[in-house]
Amino acid sequence: MKLIMAVIKPFKLDEVREALTAIGVQGLTVTEVKGFGRQKGQTEIYRGAEYAVSFLPKVKIEVVVADGVVEQVVETLKKTAATGKIGDGKIFVANVEQAVRIRTGETGADAL
Repeated sequence: MKLIMAVIKPFKLDEVREALTAIGVQGLTVTEVKGFGRQKGQTEIYRGAEYAVSFLPKVKIEVVVADGVVEQVVETLKKTAATGKIGDGKIFVANVEQAVRIRTGETGADAL
């Protein structure tokens, strides 16, 4: 099993969720986060005054999937989250040692 974390632009969330659902992803966790990467934030003008926004709003999606579908999920995320502009986000893949469904006690891939 793998944990796939993707940090994306907030307005892409619905499109990404629909695409993941279409390929069989049954559940995901979404968190509103703030951060910056290479773009180092941005400059905004508010009431005539310029100020720097050092942390940009993003959305973090977390999904645990079986090893066999990792590449398909990553490719789907890359296609649907991309705008072609700086700040599109990142995708991280990590190993998951164990998963347990609290309600039934199922473990491993059965808990997904």
